[in-house]
Amino acid sequence: MMYPYLTLNDDTEIVHSEMLPDGRVKVYIETPDEKDGFHNATCYLPDYTWENINGYTEKEMDFFKELVRNNAHVILEFAQEGDYKNASNL
Repeated sequence: MMYPYLTLNDDTEIVHSEMLPDGRVKVYIETPDEKDGFHNATCYLPDYTWENINGYTEKEMDFFKELVRNNAHVILEFAQEGDYKNASNL
């Protein structure tokens, strides 16, 4: 199951999985694009392994890598609890 984490002003969606059996968390980024349909990238935490990068420029990926790195501790906490509602007791 994937849980919503963040929506950016350009409609980029960032979602994450629950904690996987191997202790990693999948972070998936997807941006709608009129020409290509969608651009997307996948990162696995906590090792920051990136794969399946499609359509993003190097500059865009630098932004996403920094965003994920700066939010990794929160995403990992949410992944252990199921999502932000459970982690924050909402």
